[in-house]
Amino acid sequence: MKNLYILAILLYSFSFSLFAQENIEFTKKNFPNKKKELKQINNDIAQANSYFEMYVPAYILALDLYEKAHNFNPNNAEINYKIGVCLLNTTRKFDALPYFEKAKKLKRDVAPDIDYNIGRGYHLSQEWDKAIAQYQDYRKTLNPKSDIKVIKDVDKKIQECISGKKLVQNPKKVWIDNMGAEVNSKHPDYGMILTADASEIFFTSRRPNTTGMRISEFDQYYFEDVYTSTKLNGKWTTAMNVGNPINTNGHDATVALSPDGSKMIIYLDNDGDGNLYESVRTGNDWSKPKAFNKEVNSKYHEASAWYSPDGNQLYFISERPLGSRGDPKDRDIYVATWDENKEAWLNVQRLPDNVNTEYDEDGVFMHPDGKTLYFSSKGHNSMGGYDVFKTVKQEDGSWSNPENMGYPINTPDDDIFFTMAANGRDAYMTSYRKEGMGDKDLYKITILEMKDPVLNGEEMLLANATTNVKAGDIDVLFPESGSKLMILRGTVRDAKTNEPVGSSIELIDNNLNKTISKFNSDKENGRYLVSLPGGKDYGLAVKANGYLFHSENFNVKETDGYQEVELDIFLHKLDVGSTIALRNVFFDLNKYTLRDASVNELDRVVEIMKEYPKMEIELSGHTDSRGSASYNKNLSENRAKAVVDYLVERGIDRSRLTFAGYGFEKTIISDQEIAKMKRESDKEAAHQANRRTELKILKM
Repeated sequence: MKNLYILAILLYSFSFSLFAQENIEFTKKNFPNKKKELKQINNDIAQANSYFEMYVPAYILALDLYEKAHNFNPNNAEINYKIGVCLLNTTRKFDALPYFEKAKKLKRDVAPDIDYNIGRGYHLSQEWDKAIAQYQDYRKTLNPKSDIKVIKDVDKKIQECISGKKLVQNPKKVWIDNMGAEVNSKHPDYGMILTADASEIFFTSRRPNTTGMRISEFDQYYFEDVYTSTKLNGKWTTAMNVGNPINTNGHDATVALSPDGSKMIIYLDNDGDGNLYESVRTGNDWSKPKAFNKEVNSKYHEASAWYSPDGNQLYFISERPLGSRGDPKDRDIYVATWDENKEAWLNVQRLPDNVNTEYDEDGVFMHPDGKTLYFSSKGHNSMGGYDVFKTVKQEDGSWSNPENMGYPINTPDDDIFFTMAANGRDAYMTSYRKEGMGDKDLYKITILEMKDPVLNGEEMLLANATTNVKAGDIDVLFPESGSKLMILRGTVRDAKTNEPVGSSIELIDNNLNKTISKFNSDKENGRYLVSLPGGKDYGLAVKANGYLFHSENFNVKETDGYQEVELDIFLHKLDVGSTIALRNVFFDLNKYTLRDASVNELDRVVEIMKEYPKMEIELSGHTDSRGSASYNKNLSENRAKAVVDYLVERGIDRSRLTFAGYGFEKTIISDQEIAKMKRESDKEAAHQANRRTELKILKM
């Protein structure tokens, strides 16, 4: 009897197990005592199916109703399958796999693509071999003649898994930190853009206090608005809505920011095809966004862009077709050049095929070094969805083959909107992570570089994508930054009143004797920021109406690494007695023959002399204190005379010009001050400051 009892229990358990794996339909037969609830659930399923089958599926709305049906009956294959599909199209896509697996257990042929979707679930969870097996099982069900596109997609997914296995085996040494509650919310936050020095950020958010408080009927999120935060004492301020005129009652999304933060590109979709708009800042006020010209904004979709640091190029993404080849939905990277005469972006060129692929590219970002382009692509050796890549512009104008930024920066999901601070170490991107604030968040990536190339246990922890370790938690040796450039920033002010001055700033390549870019300081607060990539000798000329121009010289060597220089520039009014140093007038060592690199600077003197025909000036030469007094006085006088001779050759009456040589009688930095300096480089810089040519107004 005891054995019979045990047998009965086993049979009951077996039959219950069979019943538990049975596909249970939503019928009165299966739920005889829940007729009212069943009717409501079937109505919900019908409504969910209508959302699911829309031309643009409303997956969020469908998911809510399917989950209600699942709570009522968790053993229906179709409901499990459709919940999985909905989840794959939301930020909860990592939760989709169990639903697909259960759907298949309940009904093997629940959907033709069930094996493909199970493969997607394994793919997202980085179970590469299981994903490949599922993709291969699905591929066997396809017709080689009629399912060509589908087979191509499956083969690509398999290749992504192969790439993923390789990339995960060699993780990059990075910290990935959530930017915190001051910036992020439990709602979607993404698309961060930043100034070159990473002191100010803007991003897109769909949080409740957006302008108009409208909610999208498709995904039930608030409409997009632009928000901003600034870094004070190393911490981000609470993000604020930037308000009108950038934010409207519609969708308003961030795209790009000029290095100095004076221009912002906004994405708007007013006419259904999506276009780029530009807003200009004066003080803290932004102008009404203005559409880019038709060479940039085509009748196709443009939604991502970035300025070159000199402001002369605009890199952007477009879906425009490629003549006889390409699909309008294939997004590629293009570059347009600013035509100053026509005041328009012209000469649009598509980047070459080693950068653009047959798949989508997006999220383009040009680093302040002017040659490193970061972008996201579904092509190349992506490990799934969009991966972040970088390519470098070579001296001959070609682009290097894109390099995958690696794991854990890249994941099997979409990784996009990657931006890099000028220092080359701090990067930012959008990501959805389970430990985040609730939806897509903004993350800071600190790129590490250790002396020991082998990852120890502690460093492995840092390289794990699911680990949220803050940059101050573990003591790790930071290297010098990989960037080879200088960020020059400060304000332009009146030398007497200290009031801000709106000015034009010209950047000159002294080696080429050519103006390479033009900027403006903000007329409300005087702020300016300029990026100076390494490997050039730069001249800087600051001009404003009613003032003498101001010049500076920066020889930025690639060996110097990354630098941030604060320089407040004080402009002198065109008054008698006003004096400026001509920092970009050059002579060879111990000679008084003008070098060709002096032409730009001296032509500015010619220009101002012609603009004010009654102005008379003195040109004076000054040396450092090394060498004899008589030698230096004679050398400085001959150099001043050489400048006067150049101006006369350019049409300036000699009677308006005098010259003098002061040797080291009027040094800016005394020998006593120099003697106190510990570093030889500082001493040499002081001597360099003393060696100068000056202009002084004698008569107006």
